[in-house]
Amino acid sequence: MEIDFDKMQGLVPAVIQDAGDGELLMVGFMNQTALEMTLRTGFVTFYSRTREKLWTKGETSGNRLKVVEARTDCDRDTMLFRVNVLGDGKVCHNGTRSCFTEKLPLASTPEATRPEQEKTQAETLKGTVR
Repeated sequence: MEIDFDKMQGLVPAVIQDAGDGELLMVGFMNQTALEMTLRTGFVTFYSRTREKLWTKGETSGNRLKVVEARTDCDRDTMLFRVNVLGDGKVCHNGTRSCFTEKLPLASTPEATRPEQEKTQAETLKGTVR
């Protein structure tokens, strides 16, 4: 299967998800060599854009990412890896399990502050999605 590395100058985003609970852990980038190495070894390897070199996640911390499943999206320009986290489970360099810990403020709207209206909207959407 051909992955489209041309859209982002030789790189594709690699989304990392916990195979057990589905939690989104991190996003990195891969070039073709990193993808091939990941598929060959079974451990996630990224391409560091700042250091301009390959790095296998957990090579120094021990928090390696063992690939359980690898997928690509419909455009074949983004990868998804479902993994088991080895080591103490801290994937982020900040010492947390997930890199996605920073919440962004959302604009406050009357609809967002009224739970009964959210419930009505959800029921309406549920009826339209099939």
